[in-house]
Amino acid sequence: MSYKLPIGPIHPALKEPVSFTFNIEGERIIDAEPNIGFAHRGVEKLYEGKSWFQALQLSPKTCGICPVTHQSTMVRVAEGVFEKEPTERAKYIRTILQEISRIQSHLLWLGVLGHEIGFDTLFMYTWRDRERFIDLVEEITGKRVAFGNNTIGGVRRDIKEETIPKIKNAISYLRKRLKEYSELATTEKTILKRARSVGVLDKSTAIELGTVGPTARASGVKKDVRHEEDFDMYGPSPYHIVTMDSGDALAKTIVRVKEMEVSADIVEWCLENMPEGDINLGLKKVQKPPGGNVAVSRSEAPRGELFYYARSDEKGNIGRVKVRTPTLANILSILDMVKGGFVADIPVVVASIDPCIGCMDRVLIVDETKNETKVMKHEELLHYAQKWFKNHEEIVDNRVRR
Repeated sequence: MSYKLPIGPIHPALKEPVSFTFNIEGERIIDAEPNIGFAHRGVEKLYEGKSWFQALQLSPKTCGICPVTHQSTMVRVAEGVFEKEPTERAKYIRTILQEISRIQSHLLWLGVLGHEIGFDTLFMYTWRDRERFIDLVEEITGKRVAFGNNTIGGVRRDIKEETIPKIKNAISYLRKRLKEYSELATTEKTILKRARSVGVLDKSTAIELGTVGPTARASGVKKDVRHEEDFDMYGPSPYHIVTMDSGDALAKTIVRVKEMEVSADIVEWCLENMPEGDINLGLKKVQKPPGGNVAVSRSEAPRGELFYYARSDEKGNIGRVKVRTPTLANILSILDMVKGGFVADIPVVVASIDPCIGCMDRVLIVDETKNETKVMKHEELLHYAQKWFKNHEEIVDNRVRR
């Protein structure tokens, strides 16, 4: 006998709002259906009519975990519209900041995986280590969340001389920690039992579904925008693509740990080879490009390929922006990975793609008496909350009077 199991959008196993309906037979998953859109905030619409410099303040707010990647992609779109190239030193600074951001994002994910499998010690260690890189981000950009440093033609802030030794020390510390994390991933029984042969995605399916990032590379797909696109300093840097073949949650873990080692190599290389010079072109914020100009840009976010399309309107402001995030490309892979698996493995499989959804704006209500589900909009949820609190206050008042 089969039955439906709804999970999300609010659930202890999910760090962000997304909903799945699983068809279950016993403890095995037969099929699954996603329900996305709970975090739609209208970001693309917010861009319209704004200047290109204003857009660079909005783009980091698209994602709280990899904001600088969104800004870096948006700024390259803007530079394509303006037909400008960033300064040489700015390219190095951009690369350093993007790789530091990748490191902190992968450490965050490794902690989330540890939490999902009940290994909270790993969660505590990785998030402690992540703080070192968040501190560096704050020192470079002035922000810890929604951080960014880009402007059209360069960057807004230089990396100070006193910051460079701190970056080198953090990288040196990270290398020691990564040896431990690599050993944990391949020998710790808790991780092996919960991640090995769980959520397997084979190479052909990964290609067919258009999977991106570490999720695809863990299945043997040698695809990375840093390798395909010539931008910033990824071309001459000691960069190489990390892949695995097994395609399970364990492979995705190992890929991310090894990618942090590659990021450490890139950061150190950039610090050693970064030239002196201007950090931007000194463009004034009132400058506008010709109307009708169109540009596209891609970056390799921690979760995979990030795509931006934009064009200017007749006034030279933004007429349209389209953003395709890696989670949207990877969400379908979950449906394939859970088939034939156990219900208990759902949190690990969902977490294995490192989904980044955003903030909630609707809620799925499950009515057990009628066996129905309903998506509750913000206004309905507000009305329900007011009604509940009103009834609750009346109950409390009656109890007090008694």
